[in-house]
Amino acid sequence: MKFLDQAKIFVRSGDGGAGAVSFRREKFIEFGGPDGGDGGRGGDVVAECVDGLNTLIDYRYQQHFKAKTGMHGMGRNRAGGRGSDSVLKVPVGTQIFEEDGETLIFDFTEVGQSFVIAKGGNGGFGNLHFTTSTNRAPRRANPGQPGIEMTIILRLKLIADAGLVGLPNAGKSTFLATVSAARPKIADYPFTTLHPGLGVVKSDDREFVLADIPGLIEGAHEGHGLGDRFLGHVERCRVLLHLVDVTGEHAGRDYKTIRTELAAYGQGLDEKAEIVALSKTDAVEPEALKQQMERLKRAIRTAGPPREEGQKIRPPMLLSSATHTGVTEVLRALAAVIAGQKADEDRLATHVVWAP
Repeated sequence: MKFLDQAKIFVRSGDGGAGAVSFRREKFIEFGGPDGGDGGRGGDVVAECVDGLNTLIDYRYQQHFKAKTGMHGMGRNRAGGRGSDSVLKVPVGTQIFEEDGETLIFDFTEVGQSFVIAKGGNGGFGNLHFTTSTNRAPRRANPGQPGIEMTIILRLKLIADAGLVGLPNAGKSTFLATVSAARPKIADYPFTTLHPGLGVVKSDDREFVLADIPGLIEGAHEGHGLGDRFLGHVERCRVLLHLVDVTGEHAGRDYKTIRTELAAYGQGLDEKAEIVALSKTDAVEPEALKQQMERLKRAIRTAGPPREEGQKIRPPMLLSSATHTGVTEVLRALAAVIAGQKADEDRLATHVVWAP
């Protein structure tokens, strides 16, 4: 299945049915009077969050969605039926924006949520509705109200507990394939990963979801390389795992490059909890490893996430996915940060402030 995280579609709710102008025609009933029924309401356009989806690929091949028109009213005081809804099924993490791409309409964070994007038009009144004491035979009925049409943008942001960031070929896909059942494409050239990927990771007795996004390069916020459009998939993560390739020219500069792109993107990514690891440690000599570690430590002190007063800097970890060196330690560090943040969220959710 191909991955698609953004789609632009046109939606239109159904028109309301028209009211009927009708009179009773039964034999032997004098002055039967009007019996025109009301029109039915038009169908709504509804977005529904369902399980089992992780892409918006369905909206690549169909971009127009229209709900049905309500049925017209009929004689014998019969009201028209309601038009059927048009239901858009979307995965968890989908956001609905107006056509400008900036005004958020709704954000789906849980399976089972639903939202009415466009309500159907009301049905028109039949002539029975207009009967008064002085007008016993009205010959008027209302047409149904027109539906609402609009263009919206669907944008998917994967919901994961931890996110992988780093330069191209930093070992992110290899790490994801090592610790989960995900099978991303792995090769020895940059930008092997073209689409974000998810994997479920188990560390001791804990499980969490890990997201891998395509690598960033300097100037990604200006559109260089694949740009920073995939950074939205790690906005909801509780912690970032920043992999720095030990075989690169300068680990400190590589680290600062990614930190600069996170800050330029915004959305608080540069303030998220971060675990830094030197990857591919099996590919260099001990002296080179020591030198790169010192460079990385200096870069973290100057360009790392903001720290509270007195908080110690988390030292970089050593990682080799090929030999499984440090994999367990990195997973345990990620699980600990995720568990701590979940505990804080639960504490805030259950905290009650009593007012005198």
